[in-house]
Amino acid sequence: MTDADQGSISTEQEKKSVEQHVRNLDIESNRKILKDLDSERAEEILGQSQNIDFILDKISTISIEESINILKGAIEYHEDDPNFPHQSMEKIKTLVNVSSEEEKDNLYEFDLKFQAVLIGYVSPYPEVRSIVDATDDPTIPVETFRVYLLGVFYIVIVSGVNQFFTTRQPHIGISAAIIQILLYPSGKILAMALPDWGFTLRGTRYSLNPGPWTFKEQMLAHIMMGGSLSATNVSSNLIPVLHLNIFYGYKWATIGFQLLMQFSTQLIGMGLAGTMRRWAVYPVRCVWPTNLAGIALNRALLKDEKRTTVHGWSISRYWFFWVIFAFSFFYYWIPGYLFTALSTFNWINWIAPNNFNLAVISGSTLGLGINPITTFDWSVINHGFGPLTLPFYTAVNQYIGLFLSSFAIIGMYWANYKYTAYMPINSNTLMTNTGDPFNVQKVITNGLLDIKKYQKYSPPFYSAGALFDTGSNFFFHTIVVTGIFLSEWKTLYLSVKDIVLDFKNPLRSTYSRFQDVHSRMMARYKEVPDWWFYIVLVGGFVLSVAAVTAYPTRATVPGLLIAYGVTILCLIPIVLLQAIAGIGFGTAAYTDIISGYLWPGNGSSMMIMRISANAMDSTAAAYVGNQKEAHYAKIPPRANFRVQIIGTVLQCLVTVGVVNWQMSNVHDLCTTNQPEKFKCAGEHAFYNTSISWGVIGPRRMFNDIYPVLKYCFLMGFLVAFPLHFLRLRFRKQLRHVNPILVAAGMGNWAPYNLSYFTPGFYVSIAFMYVIRQRYLAWWEKYNYILHSGLTSGVAFGALLVFFTLQYNGINLSWWGNNISSTGIDGGIGRQTLLPLPEVGYFGPSPGHYP
Repeated sequence: MTDADQGSISTEQEKKSVEQHVRNLDIESNRKILKDLDSERAEEILGQSQNIDFILDKISTISIEESINILKGAIEYHEDDPNFPHQSMEKIKTLVNVSSEEEKDNLYEFDLKFQAVLIGYVSPYPEVRSIVDATDDPTIPVETFRVYLLGVFYIVIVSGVNQFFTTRQPHIGISAAIIQILLYPSGKILAMALPDWGFTLRGTRYSLNPGPWTFKEQMLAHIMMGGSLSATNVSSNLIPVLHLNIFYGYKWATIGFQLLMQFSTQLIGMGLAGTMRRWAVYPVRCVWPTNLAGIALNRALLKDEKRTTVHGWSISRYWFFWVIFAFSFFYYWIPGYLFTALSTFNWINWIAPNNFNLAVISGSTLGLGINPITTFDWSVINHGFGPLTLPFYTAVNQYIGLFLSSFAIIGMYWANYKYTAYMPINSNTLMTNTGDPFNVQKVITNGLLDIKKYQKYSPPFYSAGALFDTGSNFFFHTIVVTGIFLSEWKTLYLSVKDIVLDFKNPLRSTYSRFQDVHSRMMARYKEVPDWWFYIVLVGGFVLSVAAVTAYPTRATVPGLLIAYGVTILCLIPIVLLQAIAGIGFGTAAYTDIISGYLWPGNGSSMMIMRISANAMDSTAAAYVGNQKEAHYAKIPPRANFRVQIIGTVLQCLVTVGVVNWQMSNVHDLCTTNQPEKFKCAGEHAFYNTSISWGVIGPRRMFNDIYPVLKYCFLMGFLVAFPLHFLRLRFRKQLRHVNPILVAAGMGNWAPYNLSYFTPGFYVSIAFMYVIRQRYLAWWEKYNYILHSGLTSGVAFGALLVFFTLQYNGINLSWWGNNISSTGIDGGIGRQTLLPLPEVGYFGPSPGHYP
């Protein structure tokens, strides 16, 4: 044997000897030994910088029997969990199945305990372990005067700004990352400026300034402002479409009606969120991947971090964020203002800008966006799949559905299916038989469909992209509800059983069924009784009844009950899909169809039912997500409830005020020629839907104009069963194949296309798969901070560019800013496959419309 071989054996023996004694040494000695180990095991442990002391201590004290029991439970619970790392599952199965005493050496014991500690005392998921503490200090100040002062101040500003710009295309707004960056220095300033005035009650001191601004205060203020991140469905859709003359022009939709609708939908959503805790907050497998980046950023800003080196990187999360933020901020000026062709990089069309077929296939604006490189702008890259937050399997499944469906749209278009060749291929505008935008005021009298006017005007027609998108969404709505009930039946059963037990024993803790480390820590805080949420729910319902009965809405209380009933039935699949896979959906499709059948020709009734359902489920999902953030951050549930109620009330008042100011003061609001780009893309889409399913009605749309659409519901329901059982039969092979997510991807057309999703898919491959698999410690430490830095830098850059330059009409006109909007893809020249027939219209002749 050579000296080199002897040296190699000696090195391996030394490493095993080191690991043999790890559990018997103190924490500081363990850390020093682990730093000296050249192994992936040491790298992974050191990557848990915020929990390293806790992990090393537990490794030293946990027993082998307890470790085996934890791992056996994890195998049973996470066997079909797509978010649980496959490599970790294989490793713990190997550890549990070791039977030979010879194999149970010291290395085996170390690995066994390490995996058990991570799963049983921190989290089964690397993304959660990277940002959530395994311990909690209940004495840290949380619900302070500073939280309410900053929360109220920024809610007014952020709600107003985001509501104002929700009508702009492209949309500009204040994101969650910007809010966190604003809160951080504001909290620090208050901690230095406010006096320490206070009082003591029942042994607890309450002060204006209890000390340094804390992570929990930052999280609670962030949660309080959660509702202000985006305009509500009522303020951004219902109010303008009902009130503006360009749409329905109903002057009875006064501020009183608006406030009733606004408060009712928000309060009902929050009331329903409380009942969802057992399904989507407390269960461990409900990760809420899209909410993790916010926790990571707040942690980087507020938490002290132990200096560790992972894969050669030693920069702290705090400084890593600011470096990425600065780079993103300054870089955005290039694609956002100086060289905008880098944002809409439709370079294939530059080769032949007047080639119609090329524009239809590869165009970023007119076409389907089939182009390998479509942008260098993070705001576009981050639009599609949330490439640094959504699980990789979510992005893959959705992209497969989107890519394959592009060929179906091409086939429909070139076959002129349902006259689609007479319209642009991927427009989201509802059109007449001459290719013009559909004007609902030409077919209604006193708010209802006028058959004589309709027969003189035109039926509504979808473009190929919009038609496929509509059918895909119908298919998705039934496959997701059926699929979730099939796959998550055990979770649903246990949660229903839990509710029954709570009714029998109101004093029973809702955490009693959940024994993971985070629920055990949260159990020390007072819970929010279910009846608090029920009061909010009933109050919201009373306001909604008042809205539809006190004003000539043509909506009915039975219609509201149907909308609420459908939403409640579908809410569990909605929040579970968002909690596990990171994507959401609404129940509007169901209420549209039901309303159209029961109250045909009534656009306002359909809109109110749609908004009531859509706002309820989206609001409920948002509040549930905030509750999960509070769960991770160890925020007392009652403090979380109070700030959400106050934030909701303020947001409703501000957004209604802003939208009314806009309607009175913004010239040509929601018109295609609005000079500041307040073109109201979302409002027009909502208006189009009200025409299709409200005024014209599903009987005409389903039976005569587009009969294929009604079968999409049936197909989604039927295919859910064989696909579910197929996944059960080939559980291992199809573990990451999810037909629900494929169907979700298929519904991302009109006006969006592949150009918005392809670059994000590349980023997802790089970070959510390759780096996560090969450099897990680096990914755990930096991935979510990278997302926050890039996103917040772009957001600040976009706001600055708009307010300082674009709003004042200061634009650069040169080739790099003009080339993307030239030619057919830019809207110049031919836009349809076929010209209008000689008679001047396509489809049935006037007077013979279905």
